[in-house]
Amino acid sequence: MEWIDTDAAGIYHNTSVVRFAEAAEAELMRTHGVPGYFPVAPRVRYEVEFEASIRFGQEVQTRVELIRLGRSSMTFGFEVWRNTEDGEPDRRAARGTYVTVHVPDKETGGSAPWPTAWRVALGSRAESDARHAH
Repeated sequence: MEWIDTDAAGIYHNTSVVRFAEAAEAELMRTHGVPGYFPVAPRVRYEVEFEASIRFGQEVQTRVELIRLGRSSMTFGFEVWRNTEDGEPDRRAARGTYVTVHVPDKETGGSAPWPTAWRVALGSRAESDARHAH
């Protein structure tokens, strides 16, 4: 956890977990060979439960899982864990879900089905773990 991720007391900003989840999601898309995903997949819903603080200098681990692959939307679940000094997960700091929608045409703004190649690459479920020294 870097200083920019914290408030004046050295405790993480709530918005930091969004960046952590998106970094793990990016890794998931790279791992499964889904190029060009982020520019056409805006987030339309976020829900987060904050369970423990993360402090400046602590390492976090973020896990993202594709829960549902719909026709034009995806629902992800995520967890952010703070790690102990020895690198083992200590406590879950946040968990939640978010939804992305496939919007390939920014002019019309309407949703469209995910490309078949992406659906095949992601299969029915996909997961990603990302460790961040933030």
